Amino acid sequence: MTSNLYSNNDSNVRKTWVLMTLFFVIVILVGWGFSFVYNSPNILYFAIVFSLGMNILSYWYSDKLVLSMSGAKPISRESHMELWNVTENLAITAGLPMPKLYVIEDPAPNAFATGRDKEHSAVAVTTGLLAMLDRSELEGVIAHELSHIGNRDILLQTVVVVLVGFVTLLADFFTRSMFFGNRGGDNRSGQMQTIMLVIGVALSILAPIIATLIQLAISRKREFLADSSGALLTRYPEGLANALKKISSFEGQMKRANNATAHMFITNPFGAKSKKGFQKMFMTHPPVEDRIQALIGHS
Repeated sequence: MTSNLYSNNDSNVRKTWVLMTLFFVIVILVGWGFSFVYNSPNILYFAIVFSLGMNILSYWYSDKLVLSMSGAKPISRESHMELWNVTENLAITAGLPMPKLYVIEDPAPNAFATGRDKEHSAVAVTTGLLAMLDRSELEGVIAHELSHIGNRDILLQTVVVVLVGFVTLLADFFTRSMFFGNRGGDNRSGQMQTIMLVIGVALSILAPIIATLIQLAISRKREFLADSSGALLTRYPEGLANALKKISSFEGQMKRANNATAHMFITNPFGAKSKKGFQKMFMTHPPVEDRIQALIGHS
C-alpha cells in the first residue's frame, strides 16, 4: 500500500504540471493565431500574460475559489467540537498538519478536501453530513479526505476546477465573437468571423466532453485509494462503508452542485444514483456499491 501511495503522489504531481503546461501552450497558440490574423503582437503578449496569470491563480488561489463556489464557511473548535476533535486526532495519526475546517449549509450529505499541499489544505463538510453520521462514520469520511491530502490529490483536483472553467469560457468567447462585427469590412475580417463562429460552435458542442475528459484524467481510482487509505487510518473500514451507504441513500442534490467541482466531493453532488454500462465510463466517481464492496467485501 505504501508504494501505491507514493506512486499516486508522484503521479498526481506529474499530472498537475502536465495540465498546467498544456493550458499554457493552448492559450499561447490561440493568442498567436489571433495576433497573426490581426497582425497585432499585443494579442500574443496578452495571451502569454493571461496564461501565466491563470496558472498562478490555479496553483495559489483555486482552493479559495472552490470553497467560495461551494458556499463553505470557516468554523472553530468551539462551534463544532466533535468535527474539530475527529479531524485533529486523525491528522495527528496520519502525520499531517491540521487542515482548516469549513462547513457548507446544505442538507445533502457530502464533503471534500482542497488546497495546494498538506501545509495549505482544507476540509469542508455539509451540515447534512454532520446531522446524518455518527462519530465512527464521520471519522471514516474525514480519514478519506485526509488521505486525499496525503496523496496530493487535492492539488490536481483543485487545478482541474480552473481548467474546466476555462474550457467553458473559451467556448463562450468564440461563440460570442460573431457579434464583434466586421470592423475592417474586408473579406479577410469576414472570413475570420466565420472561422471564429465555427470554432465556437465546435467548442460549445465539445466543451462538456472535454471538461469530463479533463476530470477523468485525475482517475476514479483516487477514490478507491483514498477509501483504503482512510480505512487503514481508522482501522475500521465499516465506518466509511456505513457512511457511504447513508450518503448514497439521500436522493436530493447539493444546492450548489456544478460540473466543475463535482469530482472533488466524496460522492457525486448531483445525487448518488448508480449508472451502468456505457454511462459508467463517464462518471467522476465509482459507484458507491463498488466502493463498499472494496472496503468490506460485500454490499
